[in-house]
Amino acid sequence: MNRTDRLYALVEDLRAIAPRCRSARELAKRFEVSVRTIERDITALQESGVPIYAEPGRKGGYAIDKKMSLPPLNFTPAEAVAIAVALSQAGDQPFGRQARSALRKVVSAMPGSEGDLARELARRVQLVHHRPEPGSPEIQPLGAEGISRAIEEALLRRRVLRLEYADAKGALTSRDVEPGVFLGGRGGFWYLVAWCRLRDDVRVFRLDRIAAATVTAERSPDRPLEGFAADVPNMIVDAAVLD
Repeated sequence: MNRTDRLYALVEDLRAIAPRCRSARELAKRFEVSVRTIERDITALQESGVPIYAEPGRKGGYAIDKKMSLPPLNFTPAEAVAIAVALSQAGDQPFGRQARSALRKVVSAMPGSEGDLARELARRVQLVHHRPEPGSPEIQPLGAEGISRAIEEALLRRRVLRLEYADAKGALTSRDVEPGVFLGGRGGFWYLVAWCRLRDDVRVFRLDRIAAATVTAERSPDRPLEGFAADVPNMIVDAAVLD
């Protein structure tokens, strides 16, 4: 586990047991690092504004403000497993890390007996994944994780994104783009639909061809979402819905 992932996991672990605390020794054992590493991680999180505080005493440790935790949720075990099945499809795709974090929050916030039943039911629900044919090339449809995160941040904060993009022949161009839509497509490929300032028009960028992505400080102009309609062959586009 790299440091970034460990920091996320530390917050989720403390959030799951809030307002109770864990000692640095317990956290070190849990994440297979030294106590000193945990202390440095906690300091970094505190400096970034995460409300973690130290409880003194023999049974003390680190705790997170209980306002950062969820109250018990009234999901049935079957509903929790349905969420797990849906979120498992994210895998290493964009928002996959957030999907795993969301699932941990849901299960951790369920009352104890319901959470145990959900875990037992989940053990009895299995998913089949297609195994590639021997000798076939390994498909890696996504760009690097950092690229996906940069696009997520640019869309969320409405910022211009600077891309290093390779065309079908591998030629690199540098482009400043105004992100519009993050598009999940066939075969596991993801695309960024954006206004390209180099081409002065809407363009579709495939994630595995983005060599680098940097979020700039410039705010993207407001453009109607309809203007980012993607012309991708053989693709039916549905929007993600939160209601």
